[in-house]
Amino acid sequence: MSSPLLRSQAGAPRSTAEDQRARIVEHALSGFSPAGYHATPVADIAAAAGVSPAYVFRLFPGKLGLFVATTDHCYDRVVSALLVAGEASGSSRPDDILEAMSEAYVELIRNRDLIMLQVHAQAACDVPEIREAVQRGIAMIVRQVSRVSGSDPLAVQRFLAYGQLCHLIVQADLAEVRESWAELITAGMSHPS
Repeated sequence: MSSPLLRSQAGAPRSTAEDQRARIVEHALSGFSPAGYHATPVADIAAAAGVSPAYVFRLFPGKLGLFVATTDHCYDRVVSALLVAGEASGSSRPDDILEAMSEAYVELIRNRDLIMLQVHAQAACDVPEIREAVQRGIAMIVRQVSRVSGSDPLAVQRFLAYGQLCHLIVQADLAEVRESWAELITAGMSHPS
């Protein structure tokens, strides 16, 4: 019987191509976050992952394939955090469940790579494959938030709008601005510093 992990001569597990893909995508999340799809060379991500660019291209259909896989992974992480929080809320009230999900998202975006990757993916929606990945991610969020919370469509829409406002507040550091216009935008919202 063969093991899913290959063994090296020293007996230590050697990761499969799928394990390598997942590891490279993790590095790509932080690699693409500062400059986005268009300005980030695959060589930088390969170096961070400790592999050659040729190996990245063997595992992914080009830079676009890597960015799409990274975008999918980002949205998977968001959905996972929302589902865990919603299911653990201990309430059957839709508003309570959405509140638990909101708090989980605020905590999740302490990792600015996740928020930056989403912003860069949205900014690159002129590329059809990236636009489709963003649409897949948003569709997954809407379906799962609706399912777990039992909220009506308008409440789910407000939940998503709140998330986008969170992006703006965090990215533009609006919680630190002590002017009336910024205080109006940030009123009643908590965000990681």
